[in-house]
Amino acid sequence: MFDFELFGWGILESLYMTLGSTAIAYLIGLPLGILLIVTEQPRDTANYTTKNWIFRIIHVVLGFITNVLRSIPFVILLVFMIPITRGIVGTATGSTAAIVPLVVGAAPYIARLVESSIKEVDKGVIEAARSMGASTGQIIWKVLLPEAKPSLLIGSAIAVTTIFGYTAMAGFVGGGGLGDIGIRYGFHRYQTDIMIVTLILSIIIVQILQEVGMRLAKINDKRIN
Repeated sequence: MFDFELFGWGILESLYMTLGSTAIAYLIGLPLGILLIVTEQPRDTANYTTKNWIFRIIHVVLGFITNVLRSIPFVILLVFMIPITRGIVGTATGSTAAIVPLVVGAAPYIARLVESSIKEVDKGVIEAARSMGASTGQIIWKVLLPEAKPSLLIGSAIAVTTIFGYTAMAGFVGGGGLGDIGIRYGFHRYQTDIMIVTLILSIIIVQILQEVGMRLAKINDKRIN
């Protein structure tokens, strides 16, 4: 029998963890991705008076940290961050606690998505803006980000569905949501029907999130409007 209250709370908790951690991760990952671009290509996006080797050092350090965090399997990251999570939110279980490792796991991934999207911007557009006297900040906010918006939106759709998948793993440490329901009832109690419903609901939610992101990207793509 379908338990509306159980699955209703599971859906809400999963969306809360997914959307909450995605928003916070973008607050970290978006500027980090921009900084990776700025320090990698100083002549395109940085002031000529700044020493290139400083940019290079910053880029290498940020790239190394980003790659290290991306290399850690999320289940291991969940367990490793239990003491840190407990110190930040006062507990290591629950949907709010799960947001902490979700942000740490997602932010470097988002940074690379942002970096990739901005790299797709035509260099000619950047040079045109610079020839008209645009500053570094103006090039970033008025050229790079607007031109990369469709790709950034596609990247956000990929990121949010990936993070939704991470929330299922958070169920292993009592993170709540559909993943917790599937593990607690479907796996530990051998209730196959609950596992099947959890799987179906997860697929539906992922498809909706993906479709919303793709439609927003299509609306904002000047090439097809």
